[in-house]
Amino acid sequence: EKCIVGTGLERQVALDSGVPAIADHEGKIISTDTDKIILSGNGDTLSIPLVMYQRSNKNTCMHQTARVPRGKCIKKGQILADGAATVGGELALGKNVLVAYMPWEG
Repeated sequence: EKCIVGTGLERQVALDSGVPAIADHEGKIISTDTDKIILSGNGDTLSIPLVMYQRSNKNTCMHQTARVPRGKCIKKGQILADGAATVGGELALGKNVLVAYMPWEG
């Protein structure tokens, strides 16, 4: 879940990690699947492979999920797929906690 109150570095940290798939150029999404995203633009068609349950260097599982629907027009630099610790291209490591304070005596 994305944090409601953040430091402002969540997006940059997620981009630097290399986990999200980012559009190299603008175009239109032809199809999305669990293993690839097909993007058409500038007269060519580009297939962007997604990581499916690969082992990382820290012996954890890496997985990407497509975030763009079929038929959507996208711009260069837009997030196409998120990883396990990113939502919408921003770092998301936990849950937002709803806290209420109630005074004891007034």
